[in-house]
Amino acid sequence: MSKIFALIPAAGSGSRIGAGLPKQYLPLAGKPLLYHALNSLCGHAAVERVFVVLAQGDAHFGALAWTSFAAKLTPLYCGGATRAASVFNGLLAARDEIGAADWVLVHDAVRPCLAQHLLERLIAALRNEQTGGLLALPVVDTLKRSDTEAYVMQTESRENLWQAQTPQMFRYRVLLEALRAINPALATDEARAIEQLGLRPKLVQGDVRNLKVTYPQDLELAELILKTMQPQINTDKHR
Repeated sequence: MSKIFALIPAAGSGSRIGAGLPKQYLPLAGKPLLYHALNSLCGHAAVERVFVVLAQGDAHFGALAWTSFAAKLTPLYCGGATRAASVFNGLLAARDEIGAADWVLVHDAVRPCLAQHLLERLIAALRNEQTGGLLALPVVDTLKRSDTEAYVMQTESRENLWQAQTPQMFRYRVLLEALRAINPALATDEARAIEQLGLRPKLVQGDVRNLKVTYPQDLELAELILKTMQPQINTDKHR
């Protein structure tokens, strides 16, 4: 049976949140944001190893203790200028450990509220797929397209539209070839790269609580969500 690995691209600066610290290291519930993503993936029995892709000059990761995850965690200092470049570089760096048909779960470093039941749902839904898929949510709000001055031009149909989340789960060789073939600036997520090969990723029902921290107010909401997930949060002291 194919093995499951996880990869977290964590080489970005998180400029939109307006902090002096890279977003993945901002404090959330007493720990760095990145800790919570690692906790979800390292804590799942089906995940063999978790690779975190860091910027080459990252001075923050090594200054923190990650002993809770030592058995599964491997840092890779090969981050690129874009998300796609970081994921591609990480896949290349880990090629000796991951087989061509093995699965890779790519998860956002700043998506801290990934529940174990969501991971189970994703893995169960994709285990027998040839390509893979991703967690996503059907769009429920009315969508407006604006001009450059923020005036409404038209209302867009939301029928069959989904909002992509992570993890996104694909076969190692398929994902590597997809990222090799696409302009990294165009691949805002892994599914986009897969689509460019003419393949069709499967959408798996996600959860609104699996939010991505983008703006300062998202930290407050994420902390509230984490409080409802306390049984799955690793209680080891993180120093």
